[in-house]
Amino acid sequence: MNVPSRAVLVAVSALSLSACGPRAATPSDPQLVAQWLRTTLAFARSERLGPPVATRISAYASLALYEGYASDPASPLRSMAGQLNRLDALPAAPEGGPVDGATVAAEAMRVVLDSLFRDGFASTRRTIDSLAKAQVAAREAAGVSAVQRDRSVAHGHALGGALLAWAATDSFFATRGRVWTPSTKHDQWENTATLDQYVPQTLSGQSDVVVTKNPNAALEPERESEKWVFSNRPKAAGSNTLPTFNPVRPTEPYWGNLRTFVLRDGDDCAAPTPVEYSEKPTSPFWKMAKQFYDTVKALTPDQRNIALFWADNPVATGTPGFHWVSVTNQMIVRRHLTADDAAEVYALTSLAIADAFIGCWKEKYRSMVVRPVTYVQRVFDKQYRTVIPTPPFPEYTSGHSVQSGAAVAVLIKVLGDTIPFSDSTQMDVGQPARAFRNFSAARDEVAISRIYAGVHYFPAVYDGLTQGQCIGQRVLDRVKTRRAK
Repeated sequence: MNVPSRAVLVAVSALSLSACGPRAATPSDPQLVAQWLRTTLAFARSERLGPPVATRISAYASLALYEGYASDPASPLRSMAGQLNRLDALPAAPEGGPVDGATVAAEAMRVVLDSLFRDGFASTRRTIDSLAKAQVAAREAAGVSAVQRDRSVAHGHALGGALLAWAATDSFFATRGRVWTPSTKHDQWENTATLDQYVPQTLSGQSDVVVTKNPNAALEPERESEKWVFSNRPKAAGSNTLPTFNPVRPTEPYWGNLRTFVLRDGDDCAAPTPVEYSEKPTSPFWKMAKQFYDTVKALTPDQRNIALFWADNPVATGTPGFHWVSVTNQMIVRRHLTADDAAEVYALTSLAIADAFIGCWKEKYRSMVVRPVTYVQRVFDKQYRTVIPTPPFPEYTSGHSVQSGAAVAVLIKVLGDTIPFSDSTQMDVGQPARAFRNFSAARDEVAISRIYAGVHYFPAVYDGLTQGQCIGQRVLDRVKTRRAK
């Protein structure tokens, strides 16, 4: 019998050790990403968030998820550290072996969301904790060893903490409780939104019952606060980091001053100067308002349905930004995305939407353009009523248009624009799914829906789309998500 060579013996020995050692974990299930998208959408509804605050939460949450997956050495994703404003570095992966990206992401999400929702309902924080634990357990079942699990959880905790430290520098806290005095000028925006306009349209499974005579919901003008709005489940008095949307107060007048994520500042993609106010017949503003009024007087049933489908009133439907997060979530299954792909498109879309709201709000509270309901009732028709309540912030530019333009710029770049899809976002609030030939068609319908709804003139919609597309392209140009091959 021949004596085996030393090389053969080493190979056989290595094979034997491999067979006895821990098995390699299977690739992450993209539904782990989808679970977080669905859950944060539910939180935006149940916590009754206003549109700007919701986009900030989505952006930081998406980064926690993305950086978790990017930390896995097997992932094609590269960290965004060094690419976002003032995010110079993030903790390096620990030594001693590779981390599991999905496990890191679950813990990073737990840390970040638990902090961002610290003034929310106890049920929200319990859900965050239980989902993170369930995902860590799922990865163990998929083959992640106890040692790798612990190493990954520790790294996720460090990542989450670093992202929260960065979030604390974005000027959000400086705007909490800051007094803003509404203008009394005839040619500037005034808030026309009232509680009774919103209550009938915001009843849902997340708000058990709305009773305006309930002491917790009573409106006292000198003491108005989120504590008394909408629900018999008020948040703790004094909460200011997670304010409930409140139609009787102007929404986030200082939002345009927040630090952007990718843009240089809120004016990086500035909109054109809006039309100067005038009630003089045939003036540019009068013509603009007349075009709007002639359009809304002749709405078809389908146009009204379009207005309602894209209304995305806070509380009822999860805000405009989370509508596109919902569309992104639907694409995970329909486009057969991997977990890394899903984390990537979620992060890029959320960053674009967050910067879109900062840029849009910068212009809104600078130009203070009067809403159509105010002008039309003054000049054309005192009995005019809108299809949906007019939101409590200035008119120009259209927030729906800006953030949709930004979101769709990302979706087209990452997923293409040639495949039809059906958007089922609003089915659980009674709106049937709508079919679109591509993302561009959906984006354009969002924009025109705000005219049909009676809340925007045509320039706010068209200029808003251009502003949003600019923002989305800036994000794509400045943020690189793939490692060099």
